[in-house]
Amino acid sequence: MEKQDPKQKLRYNSIYIDETKYKTLLTTKYKNRKIWQKPNDNLVTAYIPGLINKILVKEGQKVKKGEQILTFEAMKMNNRVYSNKNAKIKRLFVKIGDLFPRGTILAELEPID
Repeated sequence: MEKQDPKQKLRYNSIYIDETKYKTLLTTKYKNRKIWQKPNDNLVTAYIPGLINKILVKEGQKVKKGEQILTFEAMKMNNRVYSNKNAKIKRLFVKIGDLFPRGTILAELEPID
């Protein structure tokens, strides 16, 4: 628990669990947490850092669900990235030889109806 200045008045927050009201102090870590957002399934995002080896598609190209989009190297292993739906490649955000951190958007897909 974080230390409080004795002159500062404590600010309690109310939370409800099963219709019961509780008063509590929230930690700084809790207040500064990253809020979860639903992932955008049109964005192909890197789950680990790596180096782009091959790009097998071009912008505007149509791909089927399960078709390979690109390959990247991470920890001396080649990782393949596949399309998660039938789509058109709207935009590529990387090129061969790019180093990228975890969470980087690699490509954007445009769904085909």
